[in-house]
Amino acid sequence: MAVTALAAMQELESYLIKYEQDIFTLSDRIWEIAEIRFEEQQSVQLLTSYLKANGFEIETGLGGIETAFVAKYGTTGPIIGILGEYDALPGLNQKGGATAREAFVEGANGHGCGHNLLGTAGVAAVMALKEWIAEGKMPGQIHYYGCPAEEGGSGKTFMVREGVFADVDIALTWHPESYAGVWNRSSLANYQVYFEFEGIAAHAANSPELGRSALDAVELMNVGVNYLREHVPSNVRFHYAVTNTGGISPNVVQANAEVLYLIRGKDIKEVEQIYQRVVKIAEGAALMTETTIKVKFDKACSNYLPNDTINQLLYKNLEAVGLPKYTKQELAYAKQMAQTLTANEIQAGKNDVKDIAGGHNIDEAFLQMNGPFLNIVLPYEQSDKAMAGSTDVADVSWVVPTAQCFTPCFVFGTPLHTWQVVSQGKTSIAHKGLLYAAKVMALTAIDLLREPQLITKAKLEHAAQTNGSYVNPIPAHVKPNMNK
Repeated sequence: MAVTALAAMQELESYLIKYEQDIFTLSDRIWEIAEIRFEEQQSVQLLTSYLKANGFEIETGLGGIETAFVAKYGTTGPIIGILGEYDALPGLNQKGGATAREAFVEGANGHGCGHNLLGTAGVAAVMALKEWIAEGKMPGQIHYYGCPAEEGGSGKTFMVREGVFADVDIALTWHPESYAGVWNRSSLANYQVYFEFEGIAAHAANSPELGRSALDAVELMNVGVNYLREHVPSNVRFHYAVTNTGGISPNVVQANAEVLYLIRGKDIKEVEQIYQRVVKIAEGAALMTETTIKVKFDKACSNYLPNDTINQLLYKNLEAVGLPKYTKQELAYAKQMAQTLTANEIQAGKNDVKDIAGGHNIDEAFLQMNGPFLNIVLPYEQSDKAMAGSTDVADVSWVVPTAQCFTPCFVFGTPLHTWQVVSQGKTSIAHKGLLYAAKVMALTAIDLLREPQLITKAKLEHAAQTNGSYVNPIPAHVKPNMNK
């Protein structure tokens, strides 16, 4: 007899309740460790040990990356992949649950994008799905992919290049946010590239004519790129950081300097065109300063392809599970945290969700907010828009039908990559958002396994989107940069 949607949800609840405290502990421990790109050894050890102890087959070192792994359960049926992340951001160390900026260790790492939640919700989902398959309710294979270095490393893009997802039928993931909804937009593709200049050192006062300044070359390059901003499409983004100024002495002509560029565009073709113009500017800066230049390609990712077939399932299950309910203590804390946000930050959040909702008028939802939380699941509709950021989930979406959702883990309007995200990431509010996402992903996987024609439909949609045109944007000779 077919399992009803309500019965499936009730059974998932009974499975998850056995594991949820373990999952919350895992999330909090990864929050405390806060390891940055390609350095997530302790986080991986925690996750793989837990999954192995619970019956999953583990493969590590995927795609030649030490901190990439897969945990597998099941031997027959379609393969549903759940994507997890666990990398932190540098410089965002912060005490958990605090309502003021206060670091444990100034300048240390912090989970400012909620990846401690992102990865462990995926673990919760596959634990529940394992129980479902083990009880013989339906055939299926569940793969949890531990994906490192989403922040600044494009770990998944390297994994895609090495064929890691070649046998996956459907990929599901999510991202912590301050609202609930489905990721219905594309993202920007990007290249990340180091430009290293080499000149000649000299005494800056006694014999400056003998020097050739690499730092001058970096500065001239930056000026040139800033002038380029006027002459590129409005969606293009340039970001840069001077990673080596050549030293701290002003009385030395700096012989070495380096700048790191992140170049974003609507797709890889556009990024490549803009990148070639940036290279010419760098070469011009080297010519002007009589220095030499080395261009070091670091990483890249494509633009994301939403899959409407799976998105509709995610939306149905976001609605079915329902928004988290908060205690008086949680609401009191959330109101304090909301007071740390500026009016501009809250307005930016409103603009973002209105963009996702598209033609749906959600102004009334803001008037009836549950304290500092938005009280609706954002209406779903297909969109041809693109968000201004980037994600390496995009490259998975080019080789596997992929979908992702958001759930509320922070007070409404909290910007990502901030101390407020770090603080809230180790609270019961975040745990409730994590569990919400786990339930939605697990129910969506069950829908797909129960109705395999939906997998076929998603694959046909994907084939029409890609038309066999995907080329991985990271050149074959480029290896994951674990030293930057």
